[in-house]
Amino acid sequence: SRRYGLAAGRSYSGGGAYPSVSLTCPLPGVPKAVFAAAEGRERFETRVTVLENGLRVASQKKFGQFCTVGLLVNSGSRHEAKYLSGISHFLEKLAFSSTAQFSSKDEILLTLEKHGGICDCQASRDTIMYAVSADAKGLDTVVNLLADVALQPRLSDEEIEMTRMAIRFELEDLNMRPDPEPLLTEMIHAAAYRDNTVGLNRFCPVENTDKIDREVLHSYLRNYYTPDRMVLAGVGIEHEQLVECAKKHLLGAEPVWGSGQTKDVDRSVAQYTGGIVKVEKDMSDVSLGPTPIPELTHIMIGLESCSFLEEDFIPFAVLNMMMGGGGSFSAGGPGKGMFTRLYLNVLNRHHWMYNATSYHHSYEDTGLLCIHASADPKQVREMVEIITREFILMAGAVGEVELERAKTQLKSMLMMNLESRPVIFEDVGRQVLATNTRKLPHELCALIGQVKSTDIKRVVTKMLHKKPAVAALGDLTDLPTYEHIQAALSSKDGRLPRMYRLFR
Repeated sequence: SRRYGLAAGRSYSGGGAYPSVSLTCPLPGVPKAVFAAAEGRERFETRVTVLENGLRVASQKKFGQFCTVGLLVNSGSRHEAKYLSGISHFLEKLAFSSTAQFSSKDEILLTLEKHGGICDCQASRDTIMYAVSADAKGLDTVVNLLADVALQPRLSDEEIEMTRMAIRFELEDLNMRPDPEPLLTEMIHAAAYRDNTVGLNRFCPVENTDKIDREVLHSYLRNYYTPDRMVLAGVGIEHEQLVECAKKHLLGAEPVWGSGQTKDVDRSVAQYTGGIVKVEKDMSDVSLGPTPIPELTHIMIGLESCSFLEEDFIPFAVLNMMMGGGGSFSAGGPGKGMFTRLYLNVLNRHHWMYNATSYHHSYEDTGLLCIHASADPKQVREMVEIITREFILMAGAVGEVELERAKTQLKSMLMMNLESRPVIFEDVGRQVLATNTRKLPHELCALIGQVKSTDIKRVVTKMLHKKPAVAALGDLTDLPTYEHIQAALSSKDGRLPRMYRLFR
């Protein structure tokens, strides 16, 4: 003991102190443990308050020291019909730059750093989202910053010029990227909704980069950055505290562009047109290196589904999960979707197919279900036949095991995604922006569980009556005509017309 100090004389517990007490019984003399428990479901409901100026404040409780707070604006590329295309792209890049209170982006980042915060801005076709994650104790600073960033941006000439350069670089990168999915998504929307709403380009065209200036941006902001088109959403904070901060910093706040009457707000509803967008492109050098990606032709075929406000949205979500798919090198097992139709029927049977993936894009007034496929340019005809056949087979029999697997996988994906605080924030903000309320995860899971095979068949039958939207990228020498693809989707087996096969 004297030689090795206290450690030598320490007695280690081996259960000898309580030799007669079972491992399943509490130890005598030890206080009873008190475990945390949910205080009823209502504790976790999303609370919504509408301020006098029309701004909606929504919050969701979540345990933890940090919170995610942000402003969502009902504004995006779909609202640019009366303006130069690319304004939303500019606003996304200009976000969190200098404002009335902050002289530079660095000052904003240093302010957030004091509360362990980070910031981000994302623009989509129908929403612009300014978000900050920080310590909940800094809520007042965060809301003040968000109000200043959204309503008081300086938009200096230097910042606008830097944004032009950043956008030009991003457009070049988009065309050189080995993964063509972002480009194909733009093309399929342009084909499905030609020259209207969600079919308008999400990225700023190169020819517009020099035309967009502070005056153009202010004109757009005056119409779309109004309180009635905004939601202040927060996760991980007390609702009353968020409402007080909103009243302090956003109620009666005067924007830098003035508070004149809005006159050019685009309220048009999406008009599905169908059609084809083709881009002939040499894809042989998209990935240089010791093991370059082989030259591929990419096809995306889509059909109109439904809005996320309609009851059919849930069956379409289950259908999309049932189709699944991925790349030929995707890793994983049953939990990663290897039993989905596009794996079983396409990738496992046709070794020359490099990709077959299902996507579902849904908006407030429309939706688009599409399948992206990639193969060697010489296999384009067979690839189109295989994909159109999969669309036709959607209307056929749906196995009970297959349906239950898709429903379980959809619930699992939903619940796992909602483990993340920023994802909860976006879900709260988007739902309240669109519907003034929020469906909770357990409600969505109940709706998913109610989907039957007859629901899948019903929505597919309705979908197949629409004209297809087609996007094609790469070597399109052997690509069937749009009329042939449309005829194949109208046939019983999804095959291209015989005349095309004989005389193509």
